[in-house]
Amino acid sequence: MDQIVRTAMIGCGGMARWHVQAMLQQANTTQITVVCEPSQEQYAQTAELFTAAGLDAPPNQPDLDRLLREHGDRLDAAFIITPHVFHHDQTIACMEAGLDVLLEKPMVMNAGEARSLIAARDRTGRRLVVAFPGSLSPQIRTASAMLRSGELGRVWNISATVWQNWGSLTAGTWRQNPVVSGGGFLFDTGAHMLNTIADLAGEDFVSVAAWLDDNDRPVDTRAAVMGRLASGALVTMNGSGEAIPSCASDIRVFCEKAILRTGVWGELLEIQRAGAKHLRKVKVPASLGVWEQFLAVREGRMANPCPPEVGLHMARLWDAIVASAAQGGQPVKP
Repeated sequence: MDQIVRTAMIGCGGMARWHVQAMLQQANTTQITVVCEPSQEQYAQTAELFTAAGLDAPPNQPDLDRLLREHGDRLDAAFIITPHVFHHDQTIACMEAGLDVLLEKPMVMNAGEARSLIAARDRTGRRLVVAFPGSLSPQIRTASAMLRSGELGRVWNISATVWQNWGSLTAGTWRQNPVVSGGGFLFDTGAHMLNTIADLAGEDFVSVAAWLDDNDRPVDTRAAVMGRLASGALVTMNGSGEAIPSCASDIRVFCEKAILRTGVWGELLEIQRAGAKHLRKVKVPASLGVWEQFLAVREGRMANPCPPEVGLHMARLWDAIVASAAQGGQPVKP
């Protein structure tokens, strides 16, 4: 039998419950030992998932510091799924308590916090995986490997779009409170686009110009971003959180010898090589879930597909977007 990873769930909102349902199917590898959730309503909904699975609900300790003092020596890992503003401090507290961490996206609020997490990871020697489904998908891992190998030739342009009826869908929630969320659509659903582009590019941006529009909401819901990579490749990113009821994406990478098509979540991977008339599906390894990949990283069975260094690339890009938008779209250097 595989070793049981004793886990603390930090946050019990809707996304956390989605992950809990999958984790409860992995009793041979995972035990959710304790949760940390200040809302009794959210905790009650999470407890129902355990009851439905024939299990006792884990105790809830809303104070993370107290949870780590009282339960830390009986824990191996933490899965942090909380509002963005809490990610940095909660992750450091868990790593300093000796826990490996799977951290929900976006990793942190800015590049300074990203560097701080990397330093804490190095200081504590713990494992830190960021739960971006794009970077964790076999599609994006395969695409990145193809681009790095040189088989597709030089990258000329990258074009990305993501859209969702986010403005109306998240109205009145913490996601539209800029102090807690750190941004609007582009830093929430759009964070998948920023991260996947940073991952595919595999290099720094040297110039970024951006425009953000809030459509009379508390945070941005529409965005247009242009950038140049160190290699000279040009990148465009378009995000609309004011779409009709929908949620989808498209990414095209234009290379010397081929065109790649994928999505911000790694939902597909297609290629059209020089001489071919159509895009064709690229065969990739079977996909492992987010939690399964975290376990594989902990056990040394795979390299970390989304370490905090990837989160730093995205954070630097986000900081540049915010700076440029504040200057009416003037180009800035990240």
